[in-house]
Amino acid sequence: MVAMKRSFNKDIIILHCSAFIEVVISSIIALLIMPPTGKFSINTCQVRSLSDWYTLLHNPSPNYERQIHCTQEAVYPLYTIVFVFHTLALFSMLFLRPWICKKYLPGQSKMSIYAAMYFIPILSITHALIGGLLYYSFPYLVIILSVISSAAHFSKKMDQSVSSLVITTIVDPRNMVILLGHWALHAYGIVSITQLTNLTVHGLLILLVPLPALFYIFTAKFTDPTKFHV
Repeated sequence: MVAMKRSFNKDIIILHCSAFIEVVISSIIALLIMPPTGKFSINTCQVRSLSDWYTLLHNPSPNYERQIHCTQEAVYPLYTIVFVFHTLALFSMLFLRPWICKKYLPGQSKMSIYAAMYFIPILSITHALIGGLLYYSFPYLVIILSVISSAAHFSKKMDQSVSSLVITTIVDPRNMVILLGHWALHAYGIVSITQLTNLTVHGLLILLVPLPALFYIFTAKFTDPTKFHV
């Protein structure tokens, strides 16, 4: 696909900027149409347990006889707003991206659009099934996946020496952007978990964001299977 090219040129940057603008627009509109309408805030009941996300499984049965189907969204609008966002993202993508792709990527414009049209419904189905689990585990998943993704990125380099990993990361803008993206996700996960309730301690945790990348760079030489000795 277009977004998976290893080249880091102007067309690819424009395509990513288009996707970013679509997400920002969809997020703002989804936030504004949720109550209180027109404000950058939402009113919701406090989430107390995982079962709050799956009220469909807890319809009452008075006297253990007939089950009454009176399901309500106990965490409204935390569950609904995601579907609203996905719908808006799909429409904003269909409205903006064809024009941008036609101008900057005329030969391969369909691939990124088709990919999004498959990917967004998959995200919606995933949220419908395990939205509650994602609500509780999302910050931890972000940190774990950012570390794994960062290691996978470095592992693709043929030369695993410290100097080569450092130089290729600094010199190549694409590598630097990818690394900064991993660090931003890692920092976001830390902020989501801690909520910065203790600014001094939790601020120091954010300073540890580069640690996984540095750990890989300085220990990669010890993982060469050809140098393994019993």
